[in-house]
Amino acid sequence: MTDLRQTIAPPARSLPIVIFGAGSIVSDAHLPAYAQAGFAVAGIFDPDFAKADGLAKTYGTQAFATMAEATALGCGAVYDLAVPPVAIPALLNAVPEGAVALIQKPLGSDIAEADEIIRILRARNIRAAVNFQLRFAPMCLALKDAIARGQLGEVVDFDAWLALDTPWHLWAFLADLPRVEILLHSIHYLDFMRDLLGNPLGISARTMGHPTSTVSNTRTAMLMDYGPNIRANLSINHNHAFGRKFQACEFRICGTKGAAYLKMGVNLDYPKGEPDELWLNTDGEWRQIALMGNWFIAAFVGRITQVMRFATGEDATLQGSAEDAWHTMALVEAAYESAAAPLHPIRTSPHA
Repeated sequence: MTDLRQTIAPPARSLPIVIFGAGSIVSDAHLPAYAQAGFAVAGIFDPDFAKADGLAKTYGTQAFATMAEATALGCGAVYDLAVPPVAIPALLNAVPEGAVALIQKPLGSDIAEADEIIRILRARNIRAAVNFQLRFAPMCLALKDAIARGQLGEVVDFDAWLALDTPWHLWAFLADLPRVEILLHSIHYLDFMRDLLGNPLGISARTMGHPTSTVSNTRTAMLMDYGPNIRANLSINHNHAFGRKFQACEFRICGTKGAAYLKMGVNLDYPKGEPDELWLNTDGEWRQIALMGNWFIAAFVGRITQVMRFATGEDATLQGSAEDAWHTMALVEAAYESAAAPLHPIRTSPHA
């Protein structure tokens, strides 16, 4: 089990990266990941030039003053759209036709916006991936490798259990959003579940806020229909504010021959976080797998590396493409629709 794949092999050559956006996700994850991967950043474009300029100087690159400057490399660059969903369509209409792009998740704020983004991508022949980077975390790559080797047998159970005290106040823009928990957080888990098990047949969901929070929804329960053999569900509580002792952020994935336990440490004591963990039991004994990094930022390295391999022609397929990500958005939309509908009614009296 020590030889499980945890990384994406670097390409023989790379293209420069042009980043749109200068927010915290860029400074905290994208730029450090690209530096670790050894990829050159041609520059950063943001409507707030001073913000982009300060960030660019920190990382030894430049800030672009105009869209023309930012797109001057044509299809000789990879375009990283690290922007809010509302800004994605305009940027996709501005980058060169035929370019390769990485779009920050989610793929729009709802399925209608996802439809529009896919329409633009197809019309302009832009080959885009979406930054559902959990798929590329070392623990997730290793788990997928173990499953591919048959070490767990047929996967029949997927449990996601989160009991956290998430500091929502760090993101002031969330206060007025009608969709938060599933669209911006659990979407990662739904995407990873799809990566392992494919598209479910249906979903039953409930999502709600908390009396102590001004954020619209911070607690979610979801049950996926994968037919008669697979049980898949998520229990998410971001308001478990009673100390670290019994908090959790974990997956339990069981097969007919073995099982896996994954701990996503970044969400525990956020933003400081804890190390990720992967444990496998394929012969009756639990063994911890030594990991080559954590979700943050190793998964961002893996995500951009696979995009770069595709952009330079070393990979024929773009993993986690926008076309694939649309199905994650469809699952999110179905979850919100389910949450808005009544559950199956319960009889209130016996039949006399």
